[in-house]
Amino acid sequence: MHTAFHLAYHVRDLDASRAFYGDLLGCREGRSTETWVDFDFFGHQISLHLGEPFPVTNTGRVGDHWVPMPHLGLVMDMPDWRALADRLSASGLEFVIAPTLRFEGQPGEQATMFFLDPCGNPIEVKGFANLGKVYAK
Repeated sequence: MHTAFHLAYHVRDLDASRAFYGDLLGCREGRSTETWVDFDFFGHQISLHLGEPFPVTNTGRVGDHWVPMPHLGLVMDMPDWRALADRLSASGLEFVIAPTLRFEGQPGEQATMFFLDPCGNPIEVKGFANLGKVYAK
């Protein structure tokens, strides 16, 4: 059974968020009002509401990196991850952690990239050659 998650969080600017999530990331826009907008975030529903985003600190240690917490994440198969990484790199997006491979040769080997939306909300996108190994120990 496939289920989708729903996550609602604050953004300061709906127009900038529409450009980022819709135009840059390629997410289809759903319902909206003057104070919020929904997006199909790669098969999951996110709702962006006007307000002050969560405070973020680089307190999550993963391998050799300190990553922004809290953050929204996405797991993709490797070809889709590579296509998104190439598109974001070509756009000139500034990465918190540029597209890279981590845990190479280990269980859980994954590609990752971290970036911020226009309102400072951190997003991590992981890529796996085998999605069946997402939880490998």
